[in-house]
Amino acid sequence: MNQPDLGEQAISKAAEIGLSSQLDEAENLEVDLRTNPLDLMQGKLQSVEVEGEGLVMKKDLRAEELKIQTNEIGINTVKAAFGNIELTRPTDAKAQIVLNEADIERAFNSEYVKQKLQNLQIKSEDHSLTANINQVKFVLPEARKVSLEANLEIAETETTEKIAFSAVPRVSADGYSVALEEIQYPKDQNYASELTSALLDSVSEILDLRNFDLKEISLNLNKLEVQPGKMILVADARIENFPDGN
Repeated sequence: MNQPDLGEQAISKAAEIGLSSQLDEAENLEVDLRTNPLDLMQGKLQSVEVEGEGLVMKKDLRAEELKIQTNEIGINTVKAAFGNIELTRPTDAKAQIVLNEADIERAFNSEYVKQKLQNLQIKSEDHSLTANINQVKFVLPEARKVSLEANLEIAETETTEKIAFSAVPRVSADGYSVALEEIQYPKDQNYASELTSALLDSVSEILDLRNFDLKEISLNLNKLEVQPGKMILVADARIENFPDGN
């Protein structure tokens, strides 16, 4: 197998630095660029593959794995001579994101999401109550299934109850996020629609691919796979350019 030349290595490193600058944290991030000296002189890259592990994105959401794979792309040859990637035209790519249940649960209990689950107004017979949802547990127990459990604190009565349900995750109609459908509650239990809606909205917000958008790179979800303990999101990526780290 041919070893990448110094030009490839320089451009790959610049792309890694640019992408890393868009992340809050990255355990590992590699950019594998494939070309040859002649194609590079003509402004062509045969492919670019991005692989990352332990990436912390917007809203404290961590991705266990992220992969982006392009086909041939055109680049500015002058910028390439200085070790930078500047696309001459937007390019399409394939992306795959792996999320584990612990990281999704962590996002649910982040300050950003917790604030949205406080002071919820629910109707109880002829009056309303104020409810706070805390300590959310998120589980991916089997294929095509999501389970949620949380503590429900009622301010007026100073009591705490459990709220729990399971659901089937699907790609949302807009292609940006995950929606939960076919809600099932434990036997003989039901909850105010406001509570379920608040949790469902939080799921859609956390599992929104726009949380994984990087500068100049946008994603559109087209396939969702749930396995025990993890969720795999397969998306189309649109790359306008590669982040330059500035």
